[in-house]
Amino acid sequence: MRSILLIAAASMLIGNVDLPDAVRRMLDAAYASGNEGEVATLVKYARAAAPDAADAIASEADAWRAKRREAQQAALADASIIELWKGRAELGGFVSSGNSDVTGLAAIVDVTREGVRWRNKVRVQADYQESDGRVSRERYLFAFEPNYKIDDRAYLYGAAQAESDPFLGYDSRFSASAGGGYGAIRSPAVTLDLELGPAFRQTDFTDDRSETSLAARGRMDLGWKLTPAITLRQDASAYLQQMNSTVASTTALNARLFGPLSAQLSYAVQYESMPTEGRRSTDTTSRASLVYSF
Repeated sequence: MRSILLIAAASMLIGNVDLPDAVRRMLDAAYASGNEGEVATLVKYARAAAPDAADAIASEADAWRAKRREAQQAALADASIIELWKGRAELGGFVSSGNSDVTGLAAIVDVTREGVRWRNKVRVQADYQESDGRVSRERYLFAFEPNYKIDDRAYLYGAAQAESDPFLGYDSRFSASAGGGYGAIRSPAVTLDLELGPAFRQTDFTDDRSETSLAARGRMDLGWKLTPAITLRQDASAYLQQMNSTVASTTALNARLFGPLSAQLSYAVQYESMPTEGRRSTDTTSRASLVYSF
């Protein structure tokens, strides 16, 4: 509520440029919406409709953006640690019977908190499947990543991840990493984040072996808004080391249905360079699920 009031107050500080009534009302409505994309579009047409006031309109829009950023920063600074969390919950499942009995459930929760200097990300994932009474897939993951923002694009990251996937050959694996990240692309339609840094990994394999080693970690997170309702995401990460290296990639196509609900199709690939005996190097998962954004 405080952030809404601050942004509304910022909007009230503009409107000093003398313009035709229709143009003035159009701009005021755009400022009140709080949508920077709409403001940019209407400012463009307002400058064309009132060329004598074009520079003044541009200055007014810049002042609105500056006041809006100040209001947002003040709201972030005043928020408590339990506020400002946003994210998505993904759920997919199936049951089949007849010639074979198969039951499966997949759930993912991703949440992010954006602060003035800190961004915190948490991810929880669970995949479970039974075929004819026997477990045929079992994967669990918990990841936490704090980011310290250096500027609008560059940041320092920390990453801790615990996971278990007996069908890929390990009962437990813990990974910790720290390094640098950069927002290579920042546009209304496309975003691209890149991360690189050293990592430490400890793995307990299903054949009773244990492995502890240093690794290099790289990550790419791409978001591409194809239409207002359809988004393509590509998330890829790699841990490269002398022993067992891991490369994982998830491609997801998300289509908004209504309100906070959307449907998603995804394809995930995970590669282990030195799997335990009897295990394949590559594991793939195709999934259809419902996603709730909050």
